[in-house]
Amino acid sequence: MIYSRRLLDVRKSLDQAEGDRFSPWACLSRDAVRNRSDPDVDQGHRQSFSVDSDRILHSLAYSRYIDKTQVFYLIKNDHITHRVLHVQLVSKIARTAGRLLRLNEDLIEAIALGHDIGHTPFGHDGEKFLSRLCQSHHIGRFLHNIQGVRFLQKIERKGKGWNLTLQVLDGILCHDGEIHSQFLKPKREKSFDTLTEEMRQKAQDPSVDLRPMTLEGCVVRMADTISYIGRDIEDAIRLGLIKRRDIPDDCRQVLGDTNGTIVYTLVEDLIANSLDKPYLSFSGDVGSALKRLKRFNEECIYKDPRVKAQTDKIYLMFELLFQKYLEDLEMSNPNSDVFKGFLSGMSQQYMEQTAPAAIVRDFVAGMTDEYFLGQCRKKLIPEMRPTFSP
Repeated sequence: MIYSRRLLDVRKSLDQAEGDRFSPWACLSRDAVRNRSDPDVDQGHRQSFSVDSDRILHSLAYSRYIDKTQVFYLIKNDHITHRVLHVQLVSKIARTAGRLLRLNEDLIEAIALGHDIGHTPFGHDGEKFLSRLCQSHHIGRFLHNIQGVRFLQKIERKGKGWNLTLQVLDGILCHDGEIHSQFLKPKREKSFDTLTEEMRQKAQDPSVDLRPMTLEGCVVRMADTISYIGRDIEDAIRLGLIKRRDIPDDCRQVLGDTNGTIVYTLVEDLIANSLDKPYLSFSGDVGSALKRLKRFNEECIYKDPRVKAQTDKIYLMFELLFQKYLEDLEMSNPNSDVFKGFLSGMSQQYMEQTAPAAIVRDFVAGMTDEYFLGQCRKKLIPEMRPTFSP
């Protein structure tokens, strides 16, 4: 007990020191907002956003990053980026920028570690397939950033959720690195009601550009783009989809032609143009080159027919597996993995408030690529037997 009081005093002094160390535009740990009181946080030695980082790291959804596709799926190559590496790169890049801008690195780390936690198996293709199925079953679109908030708020810990701060959940919801941002300024005045409303707006219209409520959330959003743009090029070169000389000349001249130079140039330019300002911004030349490079990646990598060669098969498996789990729920099949692997021990509140199709959505969205394929083999492919049991 004596140690606890002493450590609590240390934490309070760290909270107090942030006001002197941080930029006036930073989000202070003492300003963290939670949806419900949390004695473990209030009386503990860890600062508030550091608690959120730890909770995300210890979530089951985080452990499943390890075998989730980033861009290229069904490819045997140990050096191709998977979701877990992408998340680590986003965290590192964002914390580097945050340190130089004198922002709250704990908040940055928590948002970065959790930003893709709602992603499906098979990356953005899987997200599109699951969204199509969700709409056909009248439960609305599926978007991984909304699902990330759902996982952490309502599904983890068997429906109890992790009681994360508003600032972290908002950063996860608003992390859209696919939307090009030359300039990004936080929309500061938000509440949990705002979070709910913005999730509704985004589900209704995915093109809505939601802005984070903190400068730290803005940093993670920029870092998301910075981390994947050059890395996807390196992966595509390694797989023989493109050659380095295919990178547009204007992009090469401004940003470089390797992942290392692209990341360094973008980070340096972002920091130089954002120091001591209440917003983030790239310079005109760098921002334009980045926008052009994103178009190049879209046309020459993500839409390459060789990348999409197996999408029809994957969609069919999504469709058949989705329907099989729905049937298992309707028949209350206790041997189904949707019961044994997902619903066992789930809170009564989740069970009462979640429609069968939404339960299937949550189960499928949380799968790794390999688990999804294993379920397909188990559920959809007949097995040869040597004999019948008596």
